[in-house]
Amino acid sequence: MAEQGPISRTATVRDVLREAASRDARGQLVRYVTAGGTVAAVYIGLTLALSGPVGLPIQAAIPIAYVTAICLHFTLQRWFVFRDASAFALAMHHQVGRYLVLALVQYSLTALATAVLPDVLGLPDKVVYVCAVGAISFISFVVLRTHVFHSPGE
Repeated sequence: MAEQGPISRTATVRDVLREAASRDARGQLVRYVTAGGTVAAVYIGLTLALSGPVGLPIQAAIPIAYVTAICLHFTLQRWFVFRDASAFALAMHHQVGRYLVLALVQYSLTALATAVLPDVLGLPDKVVYVCAVGAISFISFVVLRTHVFHSPGE
């Protein structure tokens, strides 16, 4: 398959999916899933370690583990997932800003979906949560690839 060009602002859903299925994107997607699993394990493990053996209340352990997980996730995205970009179009501080906006949007959409959709769709909240996380994670991969950790000219 020939390498696809950058996604334009007027791209169709088909264009976005075609780009996300390109050879380059598939490797990044595998690394994205690997990084996500690693971050989830660190987040859950650190929360449980801090609230168990360390003895912190879980309400204190969660934000410590969450901030650690967010920092690890950004680092893995920049140096592992999207590592093959010869140079990034954005300076690190711009990447951090966009990344934090995306993280806030992800959290908000997940919270909204799990608050509203179970009643609308007649599904258990855990099913809606898992589906929302999957869909939002894929969309986030595309946004990270095209608007945060992209090469110049994209």
